Amino acid sequence: MPESKPKVTSVDPVWRRVREEAVEAIRAEPLLGGLVHSGLLHHPTMERALAYRFSLKLASGEMSEQILREIADEAFDSDPHLGAAARSDLMAVFERDPACHRFLQPILFFKGYQAVQSYRVGHWLWNSGRRDLAYFVQMRVSEAFGVDIHPAARLGKGIMIDHAHSIVIGETAVVGDNVSMLHSVTLGGTGKSDGDRHPKIGDGVLIGAGAKVLGNIHVGQCSRIAAGSVVLEDVPKNTTVAGVPARVVGKAGCAQPALSMDQILKAE
Repeated sequence: MPESKPKVTSVDPVWRRVREEAVEAIRAEPLLGGLVHSGLLHHPTMERALAYRFSLKLASGEMSEQILREIADEAFDSDPHLGAAARSDLMAVFERDPACHRFLQPILFFKGYQAVQSYRVGHWLWNSGRRDLAYFVQMRVSEAFGVDIHPAARLGKGIMIDHAHSIVIGETAVVGDNVSMLHSVTLGGTGKSDGDRHPKIGDGVLIGAGAKVLGNIHVGQCSRIAAGSVVLEDVPKNTTVAGVPARVVGKAGCAQPALSMDQILKAE
């Protein structure tokens, strides 16, 4: 008889840590036992837990939890990049948000993280030609989380949206990897023109609270957009822009502003 091959067991340190934290959370607060078990410990993988969360938060009288769960499970099974991006986003929140002390927090409690993962399922539907269902997901994400991301928009991995109130990202927007933004950010168009009309945000960009980036313009990698700014023109890489309309006011201040989250404008 041919020798049988040893079974390969996948190692997922992120999900293992989430489960360890879940056990500790129940020990510290038994009243959360039902929520933590149903949301985390009941599931064999992080993908299954995210699909459950997606269905729970977006279900309504128009679409049941069961149908949404099946949609999300299909998305995660069909595209491994969704799970990889979810892990990158989780690490981004943990490393950049000082209010995040455990891996389980974004999955259970942070609407910015949950909204981005829900968008990713909607984006998968859009790319799969299931446009109306993608629009339904966009609608429910907006209603449930106050985050309106068109399913055709393209977001990279390692995305952190802090507080995530009143976020708008338009149809032809592109957001690179390791981008951080705060609440009330708009990546929008101008006028009524169609076609490619939304901003292109480079890797490692930090976008401050209330900033509006409008039109088919490019924001260079590792730049900073100050809070409350209105950006109407291209932004060079490794710079800081501020004001209405925004103007270059100095260098980015560090090599990776989206990671440091430093929003202080320092004199050159």
